[in-house]
Amino acid sequence: MTVIRAEWLTARAPQAVMAALTDGGHQAYVVGGCVRNALLGAPVADVDIATDARPARIIALAREAGLKSVPTGIDHGTVTVVADGRGYEVTTFRADVDTDGRHAVVRFSNTLEEDARRRDFTMNALYADADGQVIDPLSGLADIIARRIRFIEDPVRRIREDYLRILRFFRFSAWYAAPELGFDADALAAIAGNLDGLGQLSRERISGELTKLLSAPDPAPAVATMAQTGVLPRLLPGATAEALPLLVDGENQTETGPEPIRRLAALGGFDSAQLRLSRADGKRLALLREGVGSGMGVAELAYRLGYDTARDVLLLRSALLEQPLDPDSLRVAEVAAHQKFPVRAQDLMPGYSGRELGARLDHLQDLWIASGFSLSRADLLKKP
Repeated sequence: MTVIRAEWLTARAPQAVMAALTDGGHQAYVVGGCVRNALLGAPVADVDIATDARPARIIALAREAGLKSVPTGIDHGTVTVVADGRGYEVTTFRADVDTDGRHAVVRFSNTLEEDARRRDFTMNALYADADGQVIDPLSGLADIIARRIRFIEDPVRRIREDYLRILRFFRFSAWYAAPELGFDADALAAIAGNLDGLGQLSRERISGELTKLLSAPDPAPAVATMAQTGVLPRLLPGATAEALPLLVDGENQTETGPEPIRRLAALGGFDSAQLRLSRADGKRLALLREGVGSGMGVAELAYRLGYDTARDVLLLRSALLEQPLDPDSLRVAEVAAHQKFPVRAQDLMPGYSGRELGARLDHLQDLWIASGFSLSRADLLKKP
């Protein structure tokens, strides 16, 4: 018997929500990511609960237990129950009636087994009761122990229920799979045979999954397999996977943490309009690309863009050009990023004004940078 012993489960709030259901004669289990992560020793963020109680019954039992409930997804069987200021999504057991590759029509079910079969991967179809005892209806526990990502039952059917599961397969592989196992052959065959379904996905959903995938410690094997199966070029025409492992290696050597936009920039010449990034992320991606393609040296990069952006540009250049990163370059960047241009606009007035003033400041700043920041204010003011 496998038992989860974790504070997120034994705490008063989740126990109160589950007790409200079981005291009313219903089943209640924590399910999915929280169980998976607990078994993998990974952090747990959200705690979801599955039950055979129908939504109206969940609301009534929560009220009887003195808990607030919010019908956040009641048409699909989900009620958020609030305990100790935290919301817990409580969802009725479900089974799919019909799917179109993006959305599912569901019916409520009375059995945990039916609920498990509508999920995506075996490691996500694990449940645990209030005492932490794990219920494993589809052999997901063995896959977690082996760190193996497998679709539940028929991979083709699972994918056609929601084509986003293609990207989720690679994201879960990047985060949870044992690299030495490779990738499940049945899953890859099903993915390669259903690439057209990716066209149904919104840019928002694609961007969200790619960002999560590229945040993994080492997403390079998963992205390379996306390229080999045809997923990457279908999503981002012009993108390539070759530079990503070199970038990850450079990150490790310089003790630079994972960052998805930097890694997205390493995928090359795709059109960023194919994604739906936040304004900040879009600007950062454009800045990194411009920096990589610019002729700016290390010192100028760091002075103009700041140390972090300069470091990322240098890592990207190294990966894209397949050249080792000069170990001194980051030290140069660190120094350059803290330089202060000694000439102010007032120093050039009234001889210069308007556009001429701006152009003169830019010229002197270029001279100062080219000198290795050695020219003094007096030296610069003497320059023609």
